[in-house]
Amino acid sequence: MPTPRDRASPRAGPHQRFGRLVALIACLCLAAAGVAWAEPARPNVLLVLADDMGYGDLGVHGTPHIETPRLERLAAESVRFERFFVTPLCAPTRAALLTGRAALRTGVWGVKQNQETMSADEVTLAEALRGAGYRTGCFGKWHNGELYPTTAPGQGFDEFFGFCGGHVNGYFDASLMRGATPEPTTGYIADVLTDAAIDFMERHRDRPFFCYVPFNTPHTPLQAPDREFAAAKAKGLSDTEAGYDAMCANLDANVGRLLDAVDRLRIAPDTIVLFLSDNGAAAPRFNAGMKGFKGSLDEGGSRVPLFVRWPGRLGPPREIPQIAAVIDLYPTLLDLCGVPPPPGPPIDGISLRPLLERRPVTGGPERLLFTNWSGRPEAGAVRSPRYRLVSDGGRWRLYDMLADPGQETDVAAAHPDEVARLRAAYDAWYADVTAGFSRAPRPLPVGHTEHDPAVLPATLASFTGGIRFEPRPGFSHAWLTGWTDAADAIRFDLDVVTPGSYEVALLYACPEADAGGTVRVRAGDAVVSGAVPAFAGRELPLPHRSTENRDVFRDREWGVLALGRLRLERGPTRLTVEAVNKPGASVMDLKEVVLRRAE
Repeated sequence: MPTPRDRASPRAGPHQRFGRLVALIACLCLAAAGVAWAEPARPNVLLVLADDMGYGDLGVHGTPHIETPRLERLAAESVRFERFFVTPLCAPTRAALLTGRAALRTGVWGVKQNQETMSADEVTLAEALRGAGYRTGCFGKWHNGELYPTTAPGQGFDEFFGFCGGHVNGYFDASLMRGATPEPTTGYIADVLTDAAIDFMERHRDRPFFCYVPFNTPHTPLQAPDREFAAAKAKGLSDTEAGYDAMCANLDANVGRLLDAVDRLRIAPDTIVLFLSDNGAAAPRFNAGMKGFKGSLDEGGSRVPLFVRWPGRLGPPREIPQIAAVIDLYPTLLDLCGVPPPPGPPIDGISLRPLLERRPVTGGPERLLFTNWSGRPEAGAVRSPRYRLVSDGGRWRLYDMLADPGQETDVAAAHPDEVARLRAAYDAWYADVTAGFSRAPRPLPVGHTEHDPAVLPATLASFTGGIRFEPRPGFSHAWLTGWTDAADAIRFDLDVVTPGSYEVALLYACPEADAGGTVRVRAGDAVVSGAVPAFAGRELPLPHRSTENRDVFRDREWGVLALGRLRLERGPTRLTVEAVNKPGASVMDLKEVVLRRAE
């Protein structure tokens, strides 16, 4: 699809040339008289991202019982992309959104254990807009890196208030990060994040701002405020259905609060508002007739709503039927804001501005959108304006999405040429975006003054023997347990940017029966050790609304074991946590290693 920059301007007629000459003379006269000539004001950007909210979870798309009146109103005021696609998982969508590039190019291919960490070399939308004078703020779930410079402050955001991992276990009174500093909060997490985003807009309403609000709801755990949950239960829903319904209702109310703030600040005509979700719905429920949910390469796994509102600038509210993708938001927003793309790696998306402004788009090759799940070549999909070709590790399936939007009939046998064409395109795309890609864990950056101490979560470690994650399968906030063999060890591969002495502490738990052993932390020839006292660490009650996934989302108390100072040399370094001896059945459970610069 050609963008405005791709098309040559029509030759100016004599009247146009005369008008331009008059304008030029006027500008020169004003400049000579000392009159300042202001640049055109750039619009604000308010980008709201829901977490695990499916296409079918909105009233505008026919949900039978979830009430989303504010999102329905936003849809009625917006240009709506009816066939808009993201990736089937949280972190890859976020990386693609922020960079305009296929997630695999950015180093992101999963949602846990460093698979979600975006390369610090990527140029993000925040960096591009900040370079053009915007104030930038991120309020919510980052999920693209836990250590600076892969965190939001390291990727172009002046302000960050939220959390870096894939989820938090408690949605009430959560401890969040303000920049690089933990901060306790009071209240429901989505309400707290909305308050912070509104405060940011209020403080920066007199200059262009980019306010990114990546909510972590309605992602599990199913925890919702009493009022919304009671209203959902009154509909006769199960606890699981009511929990999800209530979280969607709360998100809708908070989107409404953001829009009300834009109106109250009188900046609506100067603010581009976007709403979308990061993947399809996370569990089987109403999905507007589509096949598949979160994690699926079928239509329901990656088709989400996209609403774009800019009063008076995009024409009347309407639906756009052409296919588009999350990689298009980076070039589109830069185009609408009048910000030239900064130097950096080439992007994959295209500007949707011609579609938004109802300008004719002609010529050019057929648009193909590609999806990959898990970084493996056999798990992929291709979406053309008519077809969806899908492989989930076995054979390739083909669906005519115009005649069969529910993907009920595989037509691959009837259209072998189409299968071959789309598969060849996918193979070429995969080879391109994975050039230089590796599934190997990347070193963890340590020693940046902007983020001290450096916290090494257990989920970013490698380990040996019977050590395992608890809860499984090792999502954010899991810990390591099962350390029953003293010969086993826990390892972190580091990239030390500032050599020197570091205070080392472990967040751990150890029952009384296993206390009294000794552990050491080693980095090269440097070693620090200490005895392991008892700290049972009670499990913390969490306000789950149902039993669904309760075993995955758990939390407990942790003790702090200060071991002393360890010297780290610059460059690649392996930091190993070892057992010197083990008097009981287990060495300890380990939550994280904390490294604080001592110099």
